[in-house]
Amino acid sequence: MNVSRRTAIQAVAAGVALAPTAAQARTTADQVSIEAGGITVVGEADGSILIKDAAADRVRISHFMFKDSVVGQQRTFGGKATLTTDNGSPAIRVDYTMSASAQQVKVTGVFTVSPRRVGLRWTVTGSTTLTPSGFMFSRTVLNPSAPEGFAPIATWVRDPGGGVPYEVNTGALYQETWTDTTASFWVGATTRKLTNATWLHAPGNAGNVTDAALVFGAGRTADLAARGAGVLGVDAWSDQPFGLYGQAAAMQLRAQVVNGTPVARTLDLVWWARDFSGTKVARGTLTRTLAPGAVWDEAFTVQGAPQDIVFTEVSAGEAFSRTNMATLKAHAYKPEGRFGIANYSWLMVPDRATVGGLLQKLGVKTVRISYDGGDGLSPAELDGLGIPHNVQLGGVLFNGAQADIDAWADKQTGVAKAAGARYFEVGNELNNPWMQGLRAKEYIRDGLRPIRDRLQGSGIKVMNCGLGGMDWKWTESFKAEGGWDLIDAFAFHPGRGNFTPDYAPPREEWVVGDSGSYWNFLGALREARRTLDEYGGAKELWLTEAYACTRPNRWWNDSHRHAAENVLLTLALAMSEGVDGVNWYQPHDSIIHQPQVADPANHEYHYGLMNRDTSAKASLLAYANATRTLEGATFVRWLTFPDPDLKGLLFDRFSILWSRKDGYIQHQDHGTDAYHPHKEAWVDHWPTKTLLTLPAKGANVHEVDCIGHERWIAAQNGQVTLKLDGAPRIYYGLA
Repeated sequence: MNVSRRTAIQAVAAGVALAPTAAQARTTADQVSIEAGGITVVGEADGSILIKDAAADRVRISHFMFKDSVVGQQRTFGGKATLTTDNGSPAIRVDYTMSASAQQVKVTGVFTVSPRRVGLRWTVTGSTTLTPSGFMFSRTVLNPSAPEGFAPIATWVRDPGGGVPYEVNTGALYQETWTDTTASFWVGATTRKLTNATWLHAPGNAGNVTDAALVFGAGRTADLAARGAGVLGVDAWSDQPFGLYGQAAAMQLRAQVVNGTPVARTLDLVWWARDFSGTKVARGTLTRTLAPGAVWDEAFTVQGAPQDIVFTEVSAGEAFSRTNMATLKAHAYKPEGRFGIANYSWLMVPDRATVGGLLQKLGVKTVRISYDGGDGLSPAELDGLGIPHNVQLGGVLFNGAQADIDAWADKQTGVAKAAGARYFEVGNELNNPWMQGLRAKEYIRDGLRPIRDRLQGSGIKVMNCGLGGMDWKWTESFKAEGGWDLIDAFAFHPGRGNFTPDYAPPREEWVVGDSGSYWNFLGALREARRTLDEYGGAKELWLTEAYACTRPNRWWNDSHRHAAENVLLTLALAMSEGVDGVNWYQPHDSIIHQPQVADPANHEYHYGLMNRDTSAKASLLAYANATRTLEGATFVRWLTFPDPDLKGLLFDRFSILWSRKDGYIQHQDHGTDAYHPHKEAWVDHWPTKTLLTLPAKGANVHEVDCIGHERWIAAQNGQVTLKLDGAPRIYYGLA
């Protein structure tokens, strides 16, 4: 094992192997059965499959349903079970009976058993118009002690184009619980909303075959998934919530290898940890032979810096997994602040109290949406944490009947009042389609004014629907139709593409479109400020969504390192323009309707401050660093230098400096398609370094990078020389 001298390693290995037990087959007058490792699979007289262990009957599988574009949705009606073999082992085959309208279709089931695992496979033939995405099977869980659970499965893959690795969705577990044991249905693909109490959605492959499994016993999701799929599995995680430790803590990386294959494997477990600067602070290699079904657990200790992040990887054979761990200093926040989150803190993992504590630790001072019965932490929970909260509610009934509009407005304002909201944001991005100025009049009549009228005297301030981008054409229509006088705060969402946050083209140059310059930050923010100054009325300015999307290997989106840098600069620029509130979208990767599901192609799954596994991104440290630095600070002015490519913001206690020698466009060497390989988070993205000599107040200048990593630069003769690039850094002690 090769271990750096900075790192202490504690390895605790536990290889647990279940000796393969050959399946045994039996036949009686009315049923057939196979058994292995204490699990029995029975083919009953009507073609149903009963799965049981030594203690009890557990599950009955009765029917299969297929979808066909000609004959529609069809299910089986019983069948005949017989003994057969599958890859040389005993198996049960069921030839199912079809309805009169689907006699040309043949459905066959083959069921196998091995220790802890029952294999389930259905093959559908006889039609050229099958729709395998609609395949399902019925299951009855016998005497469960808890409702069925659900756990999405994600697998790490290497990018064939050379970009960063990423997770892909590889199915899910439907988790069953009894008083004395557990089991999980593994499926390689599924849509949860299509699964109900009877039918489990289990799409077929291109050959119209559905493969599934029932895996007995407890285990981590990756463990059970490897057994279900019959593959090698690797998992990496930290038992510390969010992988977030205190200052300079010793962090523990957990690793697990599961041999879900039917053959023994001799494997090298290779692991490493890199910090934000790219230094491999820890690494090692271990070797072991794993029998089929064996589990290999390890634990490695990595010494943390005062405040930093480490990116880790564990690999064995063809499988690997990644997770992050970080150290964050303690900080005493002031009661009030302008930085918050959007929309909800909706993923309560590991639990509600721990998520609430994280919001406090990050300096979250407002939550965009919280109301009783809504997702995320409730108003009472946030009140207990000292975190103010607002509501954003939609459902505006454009051109609806007046009675319906009145009922809607009564309901929504009742929710806001009951929640104790400070602000009511009426709708979300209702200016879509962008820059066409449509429906402003109807929005005011059917949405904004009814809400405003009902909130008079309540103390709740009113915001317009947060605009998608700084849509000045819609805003002009909104003002012309009388909407400006009905709001207390102007809200918009300065979406940002592959531009640095300080890219500020004038509105006349904006190009609308999915990859247009309309989606810039500082230019949009300055246009919003100009609008507020022109229209008057002392309106507050709120960014109810701000972003740093890390969709992997897309030129339009940030790399993880870009995102961390851009979080700091975004919040600093917001301060420079006098923004009253910024809600960062959002705490977690994935989406509220598909929690912890992986989708590398959909940008909506990559806006979080945390990864899908809830471990901290570098962005999370950058957010905490920004809130701690900026809260209570006063912006003074932009700094200018003889070299116009050098940029700076002067605050009363510090400065933030950076360079634009490498331009304002990220991934500017991208091609014509959406793909562009991102660099790893520990790789410096900025090739051009520029030295800048400035006066210093004392013997040294204190430099803090975007994630809060610190160093002190010695001054000589009252001068200090700084090395600037595209990454914003905070400096204390400049004269």
